[in-house]
Amino acid sequence: MSDNTRALRAQELFRQGYNCSQAVAMAFADLIDMDEKAVARLTSGFGGGVGRMREVCGSVLGMAFVMSALYGYDSTDDMAAKTRIYSEIQLLANKFKEENGSIVCRELLGLSPMSAPSPVPEKRTQEFYKKRPCAELVYISAKNLEEYINTH
Repeated sequence: MSDNTRALRAQELFRQGYNCSQAVAMAFADLIDMDEKAVARLTSGFGGGVGRMREVCGSVLGMAFVMSALYGYDSTDDMAAKTRIYSEIQLLANKFKEENGSIVCRELLGLSPMSAPSPVPEKRTQEFYKKRPCAELVYISAKNLEEYINTH
């Protein structure tokens, strides 16, 4: 796929109703050799900053999911591989933070740290998309991931 193609796909998936984590990860499903439906299921709990608790942005978590699928380790004693994947995910997360000011969902949405998170998702309406930066954040995460993959 060409530059930003996956980022645009991620944004499209988000606008179709997938959560931020699902949208980013699903845009790379073919690259990680996984069925889109499987990726959607495996990342469904990461949306809204993990279970809609407004912690780490779901788009960043989707990015980490793809990075793990592509470059992760499977040996518990491979400290170099562990260090490598953690380092690369931190690199991407820090780039996202530099561009957006935070990787924390509630901060990105401008929510009070004291507001109690609700597990009930908001209905996706035109007003939802107007007041939420999520579609743009999904685009940025997928673009950064796409650029990383294309250069490594």
